[in-house]
Amino acid sequence: MTNQQQEMIEYTTQEVVRYLIEDNGISMEQAMERFYMSEVFEKLNDIETGLYLDGSAYIYEMLKREFRRDNPPRGDVKQRV
Repeated sequence: MTNQQQEMIEYTTQEVVRYLIEDNGISMEQAMERFYMSEVFEKLNDIETGLYLDGSAYIYEMLKREFRRDNPPRGDVKQRV
């Protein structure tokens, strides 16, 4: 991994953590933990995926999709028979 790639990953990480804090009203530590434990963060750090080349807003949207997938909304859902 080159220095430039590492800097891009670090910048994107900072931005995504900031989005998490702003959107969810959580602490920096909580936001960092949520992002660092995600599949998206793992892919971001894998140079082969090229995800580090995408914008932080796009990556944040991917993260939100991951969270929705892993924690679907609960409610009064009627099952079809």
